[in-house]
Amino acid sequence: MPKVTVTVTLKPSLLDAQGRTIQEALHSLGYTDVKNVRVGKVIELETQTPADATAMCEKLLANPVMESYRIEVAEVEG
Repeated sequence: MPKVTVTVTLKPSLLDAQGRTIQEALHSLGYTDVKNVRVGKVIELETQTPADATAMCEKLLANPVMESYRIEVAEVEG
């Protein structure tokens, strides 16, 4: 059965407050070369209909007004 991985992040034009907080914390730990931290979520699905993944994102998994998403499909071995 195909495995669908959906990665959802805020659109680049929106401020990612959580990402900014993580970036500042990394800087305080000495990782001063870290830039533009963005936080998102990863959703993994096993489905017989991976072609429906875009509709799933548009209807439920992502907020298309504020978020971007990337879909990857792979066959599950076994």
